Amino acid sequence: MSADIRKIAVWVEETHREAGREIAPATRKAVAVAVIANPFAGGYTEDLTPLMDIGAELGEVLGKRCVEALGISPADAESYGKAAMVGENGELEHAAAILHPKLGAPLRKEVEKGAALVPSSKKMGGPGQDLDVPLGHKDAAYVRSHFDGVEVRMNDAPRGNEILVAVAVTDSGRPLPRVGGLTNEDAIGKDGLK
Repeated sequence: MSADIRKIAVWVEETHREAGREIAPATRKAVAVAVIANPFAGGYTEDLTPLMDIGAELGEVLGKRCVEALGISPADAESYGKAAMVGENGELEHAAAILHPKLGAPLRKEVEKGAALVPSSKKMGGPGQDLDVPLGHKDAAYVRSHFDGVEVRMNDAPRGNEILVAVAVTDSGRPLPRVGGLTNEDAIGKDGLK
């Protein structure tokens, strides 16, 4: 792998009760985070191809870790998202280079299909700062029950010359969804919208 990885963390969030009601089965979100060295921290570089290549590697590694953490088959993944936070010596374009050109295709392979765009966010920050990872249905963007997010934080990352990269995968939508729209069961996933 070309990424200089300092650490990887994976965790699963389960919601068993919401608004006084039991959620059965529990809704689950897995997040895998890699803290990597930013090879372009501290200066302007025109060609960000190495970060794009790192994005492709991390899409596979982190997507696989999420699916494994949930203990599901790739076909059973329902939503996904991605986010990156650059340390103070980087720039937002470094996060964009990791997230956008190449990370999506390997992530889609790890969750089988993935016809919809992968929701994303990027920001600049420092150790212990929150990073919100937006979530959306992997095959049909109009499935409102899967408009969601998950928060990640690492107490020691990103340092000034690092990038924190996060991928999230779920096996369900929000607990107690009731705002209408297309359901997961009715989603076709042909055009990424319905």
